[in-house]
Amino acid sequence: MSQNLAIGEKIKSLRTAKGLTLKQLGEMTDLSIGFLSQMERGMSSIAIDTLDKIASVLGVSFNSFFSDTEEGLKEDPVVHSFSRKTIPVSPQIIQSFLSHDIEAYDFLPRIFLLMPLANTDEEELEMYSHSGEEFIYVLEGIVTIQLGSSQHILYPGDSIQIHSNEKHNWVNHTNKIVKLLTVNVPNPFQHPEKGYILPSEDFPL
Repeated sequence: MSQNLAIGEKIKSLRTAKGLTLKQLGEMTDLSIGFLSQMERGMSSIAIDTLDKIASVLGVSFNSFFSDTEEGLKEDPVVHSFSRKTIPVSPQIIQSFLSHDIEAYDFLPRIFLLMPLANTDEEELEMYSHSGEEFIYVLEGIVTIQLGSSQHILYPGDSIQIHSNEKHNWVNHTNKIVKLLTVNVPNPFQHPEKGYILPSEDFPL
């Protein structure tokens, strides 16, 4: 079962248990009925801020949507490559979490996959800023980091550490997938009011 479908089924189960219709949930979350219907069927990527809003309305913690179904996995502190939680942030960007409990620690490690030509279709690259610091290490491919008015091209084995309040973004100008290891402090899942909770058409760096 895909991550989106598993989350969608949990949302539907919680909604029906509270006796809410899609229309009522939509009114409470400012989301359209069509979007909620697609989300419950696992047909739509789910933005982190959207999921956090739904969790609040349904009276559950954000992390409950990512709880493992296998008891053995819960007890295993090792995040195996085959069991990583993966969420598409956009059609061009995919993130995988390197922790079973993404709310339990002060920093957040992730793997990002940037599809070929990711973010090159924007006429003007949108820049992001948020509190904290981040570290980026290139595992595969060539990525362009836009940091303020400067561009930095990173190759496999290269890394960069930045203060996240400086406007930034990344681009894959190549026809190959870019694979990045990132670490963010503070953990935005612990402190969403201080971090970057972005719509699915954007992506967090």
